[in-house]
Amino acid sequence: HPRTPLYITRFIPLLALFCLAALVFFEVDNFVSQTKTIAGHNLEPTPWHPFPPKSFSEESRMSRASKIIQCSYLTCRSGYDYVPFRNQSRSSKKTAKCPEFFRWIHHDLEPWAKSKISLNHVMEAKKFAAFRVVIVGGKLYVDFYYACVQSRAMFTIWGLLQLIKRYPGRVPDVDLMFDCMDKPIISRQENQAMPLPLFRYCTTPNHFDIPFPDWSFWGWPEVNIGPWDEQFDSIKIGSQARSWQGKLPIAYWKGNPDVAAPIRTELVKCNDSVLYKAQILRQDWAAESKKGFEKSKLSKQCDHRFKIYAEGYAWSVSLKYILSCGSLPLIITPEFEDFFSRGLFPKKNYWPITANNLCNNIKYAVEWGNSNLDEAEAIGKASQDFMGSIRMHRIYDYMLHLLTEYSKLLNFKPIPSSSAHEICSEYLLCYADNTQLKFLERSTSSPSPAPPCALDPPDPDFINKWIEEKNKVILEVQNLA
Repeated sequence: HPRTPLYITRFIPLLALFCLAALVFFEVDNFVSQTKTIAGHNLEPTPWHPFPPKSFSEESRMSRASKIIQCSYLTCRSGYDYVPFRNQSRSSKKTAKCPEFFRWIHHDLEPWAKSKISLNHVMEAKKFAAFRVVIVGGKLYVDFYYACVQSRAMFTIWGLLQLIKRYPGRVPDVDLMFDCMDKPIISRQENQAMPLPLFRYCTTPNHFDIPFPDWSFWGWPEVNIGPWDEQFDSIKIGSQARSWQGKLPIAYWKGNPDVAAPIRTELVKCNDSVLYKAQILRQDWAAESKKGFEKSKLSKQCDHRFKIYAEGYAWSVSLKYILSCGSLPLIITPEFEDFFSRGLFPKKNYWPITANNLCNNIKYAVEWGNSNLDEAEAIGKASQDFMGSIRMHRIYDYMLHLLTEYSKLLNFKPIPSSSAHEICSEYLLCYADNTQLKFLERSTSSPSPAPPCALDPPDPDFINKWIEEKNKVILEVQNLA
């Protein structure tokens, strides 16, 4: 038999090694391409609210695969977020009563008070969710279904991690669906037979969606807005740059009118400081980001006696910053409600503006305020004090009470699915870019030295009376204009 040439004999092992490497690379690439992440890898935008998909074009294929393997599969293995249980009931501090708007927790969950929440309820809500959150034994697990715009998912889930850290051993086991986009979607009329529990950032009286604190309380890096506590302090200091008498005696709004919001389109037409006593400015976030956000600092937007709130595509995170200025808030009749805005009362925390005849209604409110300086100043101060009473420790209290009351309604034992990823701080920080890291680190919590505030029991009569009185005052103001 002829002998095989020596070079062929040596080549066979190399060829085999190459084939094996190619197979491994193919399998790893296939594995990585199916791994969904908190940063949005391998996720399509929500179909009910489309937005440009995340490209990750700045990453090479190899570096992206390496990052996904490292962050998704090599983190959360060493008790990274472990905080020993702390018996806060022994605290010497007296337990404070929760703010009145916490009562709405019972109202939001009332649709399931009798039927309870089954696993079928939760899985039906999946059709409208961007991700699923399961908390078991103080550990957080997430199934990602769709991408969220910008870093909403990252900062919302970071907030849940901080809640677990703040109240170790107290966060109950839960299984819930969460949508990170703007508009409520579970209509009360269409889903009356089977209400679906879906958490999101806002709701309306006509929807079952359950409002939850939005991502910006932990920071909004894309527009350079810091975590809530430091942002409120900064705005309050900025509001003191001018005395009430020294503030500009006109109404002010600065924002983006190009968000499919008819009310903002109408508001732009009111930009006349002489005719309508209003200054309406367009916010160009793309241009601002290139200039370091120097002209968009919220602490420098409190020089006017009146500040306008106009909803965007749905509710707007700007509400809390407008209220924090201490100016008299002019709130154009809102369609949407976030978790705290239901605690606002007309002529106590703000002046209601109806959308009909908008410009003239703004003009009337400004003229009323300038003719009643003391009363207008008191309303502005009350709005600032209201937001000052909702610091991050109260945000965490709200989250804890909401999840606790929700957990009482579950008639099944929460168990993370086989596709869920355990999320810990190590995992999340691994996916964060340098800018996001800075915001996340600034919003880190620590164990609370005291128990959460005391939640009032359910009282439908209180809620109904509150709504009735609120509508009565709004009608009185409408009749004035």
